[in-house]
Amino acid sequence: MTQMRRGRRLAVDVGDARIGVASCDPDGILATPVETVPGRDVPAAHRRLRGLVEEYEPIEVILGLPRSLGGGEGPAAAKVREFAQTFARSIAPVPVRLVDERMTTVTAAQGMRASGVKSKKGRSVIDQAAAVVILQNALESERASGNPPGEGVEVVV
Repeated sequence: MTQMRRGRRLAVDVGDARIGVASCDPDGILATPVETVPGRDVPAAHRRLRGLVEEYEPIEVILGLPRSLGGGEGPAAAKVREFAQTFARSIAPVPVRLVDERMTTVTAAQGMRASGVKSKKGRSVIDQAAAVVILQNALESERASGNPPGEGVEVVV
């Protein structure tokens, strides 16, 4: 088994209306939901996310990068890359990584439906559940490869 870096991580599922946040334990075993941050007011969202970074003291923040099923990037991915760049600047030196998030919202929604959560009530937590799936996938990737997941966001000043 490869060596896993020790330390808490935060995962962020960026959406237009809401931003889901999840965290894991310092051993990287279990991802759990943290909260849903309103996403329409971007400066306020960045402030709240910075507050969560200060509170949780993660070794890195993982953002889901929406790709098409074919692996390409469209307008949603460009928006997340821009968000990631601004966010990475604001929380430096904490690294930000982008990981493929294809199908995470679908997986999260299926899991919630299977556990009996109604879709209307579930909207407030679906983004948190998607962040949990993003983080679990990133942790499994690192556990399997021994390398940090996804791609690092270079801070451009």
